[in-house]
Amino acid sequence: MAHRLLSSSALYHLFKAVTAMSPLQYQKQLRLQEARRLMINEGLDVSSACYRVGYESPSQFSREYSRQFGCPPSKDVNRLRYIA
Repeated sequence: MAHRLLSSSALYHLFKAVTAMSPLQYQKQLRLQEARRLMINEGLDVSSACYRVGYESPSQFSREYSRQFGCPPSKDVNRLRYIA
């Protein structure tokens, strides 16, 4: 069986076609979802979850989290804990 190598450009376009987002956007989404899980299930505070998933700046983390989930991390986590 012959294997074909994809150029980085072709891989990018194929990835975007399959996921409807760029690889960087996909990675960011995974990191934010993991941070949310850590705060809800393991009780981590915002800063700890931020650093654990690889962010260096809590303010950048909070901005991206708010964009992804519609409200700041602490408010979102408190809301989700109240629902559960």
